[in-house]
Amino acid sequence: MHLPPFKNEPFLDFTDERNAVAMAAAVAKVEAELGREYLLVINGERIQTGDLLTSYNPSAFKQVVGRVHRATQEQADQAVRTANEAFKTWQYTSAEHRASYLVKASAEMRRRKLEFNAWLVLEAGKSWAEAEADTAEAIDFMEFYARQALRFAESQPLTQSPLQDEVNEAFYIPLGAGIVIPPWNFPLAILAGMATAAVVAGNTVVLKPSSDTPVIAAKFFELMESVGLPPGVMNFLPCSGGQVGDFLVAHPQTRFISFTGSMEVGLHINELAAKTSPGQLWIKRVVAEMGGKDTIVVDETANLDEAAAGIVASAFGYSGQKCSACSRAVIVSSVYDQVLEKVAERTAQLTVGDVKTGKVFTGPVASKKQFDSISNYIEIGKQEGRIVVGGGQHELANEGWYIQPTIVADVAPKARISQEEIFGPVLALIKAENFDDALNIANNTQFGLTGAFYSNSRIRIDRAKREFHVGNLYINRKCTGALVDVHPFGGFNMSGTDSKAGGRDYLLLFLQAKSVAEKY
Repeated sequence: MHLPPFKNEPFLDFTDERNAVAMAAAVAKVEAELGREYLLVINGERIQTGDLLTSYNPSAFKQVVGRVHRATQEQADQAVRTANEAFKTWQYTSAEHRASYLVKASAEMRRRKLEFNAWLVLEAGKSWAEAEADTAEAIDFMEFYARQALRFAESQPLTQSPLQDEVNEAFYIPLGAGIVIPPWNFPLAILAGMATAAVVAGNTVVLKPSSDTPVIAAKFFELMESVGLPPGVMNFLPCSGGQVGDFLVAHPQTRFISFTGSMEVGLHINELAAKTSPGQLWIKRVVAEMGGKDTIVVDETANLDEAAAGIVASAFGYSGQKCSACSRAVIVSSVYDQVLEKVAERTAQLTVGDVKTGKVFTGPVASKKQFDSISNYIEIGKQEGRIVVGGGQHELANEGWYIQPTIVADVAPKARISQEEIFGPVLALIKAENFDDALNIANNTQFGLTGAFYSNSRIRIDRAKREFHVGNLYINRKCTGALVDVHPFGGFNMSGTDSKAGGRDYLLLFLQAKSVAEKY
């Protein structure tokens, strides 16, 4: 199989009237399909359980997006055993054949891009632009991982044995059957990336979608079925995390767990996976991305208008519900007041409302759980700093999970809202004495995912590159918006297991190396 060089999927411009009209039509089409039921799928068989999980539109929380049947432990056991059975043949399927499914799926998703965007708008509360970026990234992951699978299938270079009658080779083989647990905030892109990376590497998976966005997951699964992915290679298993998720992780036939979500859940999965179950033949591999407490630092040499624009975009895009979102801006004292004024002015102009209209900057937060947690942090912020923008109840809060973009100024570096992941539209501003102090504050959390530094000092920029301890550092630009193979994504410390999604070594997490020496 020969594929052209990878290129990132371009974003549609919704200021173009033709694109806007087409997107509005897609939202209307999907709205007509709301309320349907979605079944478990194990080995290609659809299973009705009667235990229904209802998914609601966060922009209008009385509107049902869909109802998804949830699995029992018995069905979870069946799914894992099915994935292991499918692995017996899938592992020997050629990389070219496996990659062809991803190429077909990406082409089909590209044709149906507006439809997938619309599902993201209605179930995840994403603005049109955020939904477009999510779908485009899903396409990118599949296109990129297809190419990487071909690369890892090639013969690996070795120094040959000095023995004249011995030939040596090394190659990669898949791990086995694994559990894929994606998040709700990028319910298409991260789900597609995690699931297809494992599958194209030769593994089989049980896909446990987020309970907040299960319909989008069902739509992705239907897409993979439509391109002919063999039954059992990917199994669709909505279920309770506490009751069934732990069972999946602890199952003796589970070879790996790929997880994206909160630190607390990620650490729990890591601990559970480390315990050996009776009959288990391997040490389970855990691939975890667990969020962050991301900081943008601004010094006195920076372009302050560009810094303010980057802070606002990073903090409040998708209502701050990105693990890469800026939740802290650390500003050196000499320009602190100026930056605060510029950030506050821009934030006050943001529009928040029902994203299906396409006429707002951002929409609601994802769920009542999110709404309650973020609202509590805003109350904490009122005690730990000074509310400059927001902080009150949004006028649409009785219709959807809307929260005002909120800025809390004059926050101490070790305050709770400076240290704990809020995952919402709440920005803490912290005053630093100088660049050294700002850098120390940026590194003072248990996380290390993304960060940004605005400066025109080459010496300081070089120091930040060395000393700002995050997996993704951005200089003079916002700290969100990573692109596949442009910004391989993943962090340090409690932000995860140092993996780089969308990077050239990511598939290695789902492979193991085998060395063979043959004597003639």
